[in-house]
Amino acid sequence: PYPPTANTYYRSCRGRTFISSRGLKFRAEVAKIVGKVKPIKCRVAVEIRAIMPDRRKRDIDNLIKPTLDALTKAGLWVDDEQIDYLSIRRKPMVKGGRLVVDITAD
Repeated sequence: PYPPTANTYYRSCRGRTFISSRGLKFRAEVAKIVGKVKPIKCRVAVEIRAIMPDRRKRDIDNLIKPTLDALTKAGLWVDDEQIDYLSIRRKPMVKGGRLVVDITAD
């Protein structure tokens, strides 16, 4: 799925930061895709292809944090601290958008 940006993933109220409803929905979708897996424990390289949902101007760096947090919460790896290499590339628009994430042992 296409993630909410970091600007809309988190919300703040009375000094507390929490995940927005859009963020929680995204996390649930990612967890469903990941399924039940044994967490990766080695160092990894992550390459993200961001397929934009529309033609609006966007900062692609705002897609990284929600995506990595959702993958961590889904149990794909122990912690996103394991990432030694990270890249993100903008791809042509497709209605609805999506991310393609490739993970390899580093």
